[in-house]
Amino acid sequence: MRKLFIILAMSASLAIATGCSSNTGNNTTATTEETTDDLDMDEEANPDYDPNRGEGKFTKVEVGDKLDGAMATSGEKVFNVKCSSCHKLTEEKLVGPGWLGLTKRRTPEWIMNFITNPDPMIDKDPELQAQLEICLVRMPNQNLTDDDARHILEFARKNDGVQ
Repeated sequence: MRKLFIILAMSASLAIATGCSSNTGNNTTATTEETTDDLDMDEEANPDYDPNRGEGKFTKVEVGDKLDGAMATSGEKVFNVKCSSCHKLTEEKLVGPGWLGLTKRRTPEWIMNFITNPDPMIDKDPELQAQLEICLVRMPNQNLTDDDARHILEFARKNDGVQ
């Protein structure tokens, strides 16, 4: 029972990261403008927090135009163990938000920082705090390695149609 609770709590935390509401539009300009506006607002509220990068050690994550199939396969295995109890690969919310479109809504740095160390981001990011009020479950720290996080990112890219 405790394992189930831990898995649900960790998956819910990731759900908060990806957003409790879906963004079905493909208008990247609008998303960029919203991110820029949020950045200005968040810098005033939390001058040490970068909402485009999050909070953590990942400052620059290089992703190629093409998918790394081996990483994506490994990331899918981690997703199935650590994430799938709270997240679907569609836009549908389970405990946390669905993952479809995650890599279009968030930067690679933000994703990796959040899934490896969610607590400081939840504490500082007004958008995550608002999502927490909606989802009611704080994403737990899954204690993922940096490699696991990178593989999950690649799997999320695959889920979003990168080939």
